[in-house]
Amino acid sequence: MNKAEFIELIAGKLGSSKADAGRALDAVTEGIAEVLAKGDDVKLTGFGIFEVREVAARQGRNLHTGATIEIPAGKAPKFKPSSTLKQAVGGQTADAE
Repeated sequence: MNKAEFIELIAGKLGSSKADAGRALDAVTEGIAEVLAKGDDVKLTGFGIFEVREVAARQGRNLHTGATIEIPAGKAPKFKPSSTLKQAVGGQTADAE
C-alpha cells in the first residue's frame, strides 16, 4: 500500500476528505520525526514504540567495488511493535512491551 492508498483508507475511516486525511498523516509522521530528532521516544499504546538507538561503528562493503569501508557510529530510528500489533498481524504471542 502506498501513501495515497493509505490516505484514502484513513479518509474512509474518519469520514473526512482525502486532503484532511493527508494533512493528518503528514502531521503524525512529522511529529514522530521531530520527537525522535530530539532523542525522545514515541510510545503509542497498542501499536508500538518509535525510538532512537545508538549504532556502533562497523565495517561494510562497497557493493560496486567490493572494497571494505568504515561505517561510522551514529543514531538510527527503530520501531518495536506492541504485542497487540503482533497478534493482530500474525496471531503470534509476544513479549510484553
